[in-house]
Amino acid sequence: MTRSYIPLNSLRAFEAAARLLSFTKASKELNVTHAAISQQVKALEQHLKCRLFIRISRGLMLTAEGESLLPILNDSFDRIANTLDRFSDGQMREKMKIGVVGTFAIGWLLPRLENFRRLHPHVDVLLSTHNNQVDSVAEGLDYAIRYGSGAWHGTGAQFLCDAPLSPLCCPALGAQLRDPGDLHRFTLLRSYRRDEWSTWFSSVGASAPSLSQHFMMFDSSLTMLQAAQAGAGIALAPATMFNHLLEDGRIVQPFSQSVSLGGYWLTRLQSRVETAAMRDFSAWLLATIAAEASSAPGG
Repeated sequence: MTRSYIPLNSLRAFEAAARLLSFTKASKELNVTHAAISQQVKALEQHLKCRLFIRISRGLMLTAEGESLLPILNDSFDRIANTLDRFSDGQMREKMKIGVVGTFAIGWLLPRLENFRRLHPHVDVLLSTHNNQVDSVAEGLDYAIRYGSGAWHGTGAQFLCDAPLSPLCCPALGAQLRDPGDLHRFTLLRSYRRDEWSTWFSSVGASAPSLSQHFMMFDSSLTMLQAAQAGAGIALAPATMFNHLLEDGRIVQPFSQSVSLGGYWLTRLQSRVETAAMRDFSAWLLATIAAEASSAPGG
């Protein structure tokens, strides 16, 4: 069967006139004459063998056929425009949506993300943060960076780095701590995992917290450290993610001992096919972490 092609100008003229319900406004938008719009619409109607407009006293009204055609053209022209907007300097821009657990975003990723942008200027990174509870399907994520063991159903996971937990607190409380047993006199701040503090105490050979020990639970290490800075208690958190607070003295690490209960992982749904932008980001992320690990003392 021979396919009959419709001139793009006719479709564009109809779309503008139908959206604005005016040949005059459409002519101004497309920078052509009123007569040109009228002729293009008439040619389209002849091609389709149906009327698309009805003239009324106040201007134009779409027929049922015109109403069915307009949203299809709206979507098609929007998609064309969005695709053309993605071209820059002869290269198509790519969008990549990443959900990042807030502690890793603040403590590691954001200070280094500009380096990725310089190396890959064609990739637009759309970043959102979460508190380790994330739905990659509902949020349409390409990647999710999460804390844990690396085992998530239907998800591929690439290990990024360990996140050992250490006691962290404000300087005023830190000055009162001489040995791990002193921690029993203070409020202990923890995440949703009940075994974090008991595991840490066991690792340093100290007695576990008693039943009377006061705890405060947080769903984010970021808010936990805000509480620690305010003197609310002693946090157990990944010290390497809070170097900026340690360096400027807003918090201190009274004991060097740490315990590892998980790490950070780059994850994606197994059903999600990697794009070129995703491969660029993954390669940059792993290479940067490896380079910093090898240059660190003892690396």
